[in-house]
Amino acid sequence: MSKNFVEELTWRGMLHDVMPGTEEHLNEAMRAAYVGFDPTADSLHIGNLVPIMLLAHYQQCGHKPFALVGGATGMIGDPSGKSSERNLLDEPTLRHNQECVREQLSQFLDFNSGAENEAVMVNNYDWMKNIGFLEFIRDVGKHITVNYMMAKDSVKNRLTGESSDGMSFTEFTYQLVQGYDFLHLYRNHSCTLQMGGSDQWGNITTGTELIRRIGDGKGYALTCPLITKSDGSKFGKSEGGNIWLDSKRTSPYKFYQYWLNTSDEDAERYIKIFTFLDRETIEALIAEHKEAPHMRLLQKRLAKEVTITVHNEEEYEKAVKASEVLFGKSTADDLKSLDEKTFLDVFEGVPQAEIEKSEIEAGLDMIGALSAKTGFLNSNGEARRALKENSVSVNKEKVKEDYAIGLSDLINDKYVIINKGKKNTYIIRAI
Repeated sequence: MSKNFVEELTWRGMLHDVMPGTEEHLNEAMRAAYVGFDPTADSLHIGNLVPIMLLAHYQQCGHKPFALVGGATGMIGDPSGKSSERNLLDEPTLRHNQECVREQLSQFLDFNSGAENEAVMVNNYDWMKNIGFLEFIRDVGKHITVNYMMAKDSVKNRLTGESSDGMSFTEFTYQLVQGYDFLHLYRNHSCTLQMGGSDQWGNITTGTELIRRIGDGKGYALTCPLITKSDGSKFGKSEGGNIWLDSKRTSPYKFYQYWLNTSDEDAERYIKIFTFLDRETIEALIAEHKEAPHMRLLQKRLAKEVTITVHNEEEYEKAVKASEVLFGKSTADDLKSLDEKTFLDVFEGVPQAEIEKSEIEAGLDMIGALSAKTGFLNSNGEARRALKENSVSVNKEKVKEDYAIGLSDLINDKYVIINKGKKNTYIIRAI
């Protein structure tokens, strides 16, 4: 093996629990391991990045990763840490979501080089759909006692939680279905290790128990910590909800900004977890960052690495340029180089006013642009004062009262940006 997988996870802060003997088992030969992904959306989000990185490091250490899409379990819902059941999805939707997930995973995993340890994607719906209920409870259910299932934290928490309305039979049997997945992969693909978040330990060990009782073999379990933010807020969420890996759901600019805005404390942890940079490089970056924290070197490198891996270098460059447009020194030409989607992301929430394009074609005077036609400033007098103080710019270039906004000022043939001072930004939209 090129690298010791357990050691790699340990220094990166990615190891929570590991079953005794796992490290020795992995050091003996190339082993197959799997992680499950929920296919209830057509995109993964950054909350899925830790298990994705587990598989990616696993492959880089010379082992064979399996990505299991939970088509069957996704139809049930997992009680682990969740207070409500999921919606049922039909098969065409699940298949579509599976393809989208595979494409995103292929940014991290090698699925088609022909190498012995190339990644494989499987869907548990493929083997669960033909198993009848009576057959399942006869061949699988009888091997796991209710006492064993009730002892799991994921079950106990749902049954005793303050807001709990109890737990449906469907959810209760989830760990049996997940345990059967492990048994199936053990029998059919010699898969001896299941990995996941620390909240999955109970479900994973049900699988190792089934392998011991029915498969006459030994399965192993390994979990990573659930990622938190140092300020106590939830990792992977922004005001707008999840940070998705799909650029149509979360633009590369917003994705980049999420990582760029990480606190110093979190950036130091995240750069180990979410990038492939080696230990030496990361330690040097941390030391350099501590010398000059205001330069935000860790955040910049973290945002760069993750954005390039999830999207690509071109989208990263665009995101950097867009950030400079909003926060740095930029010219009218820089603004005009932004595509409309990025432009709207950058200036989301900025006050806007609509003006007929014909008025702009005729030349829109600055008093009209600042007050009379838009209401950005409270009065024409306030607009005149701002212009006299030389604090007004159109598309980042200072203007006087005699300036008229024309068609050549339009960005994407539609927008004009007006700034009053450094902190007040307004947008005119030509209609």
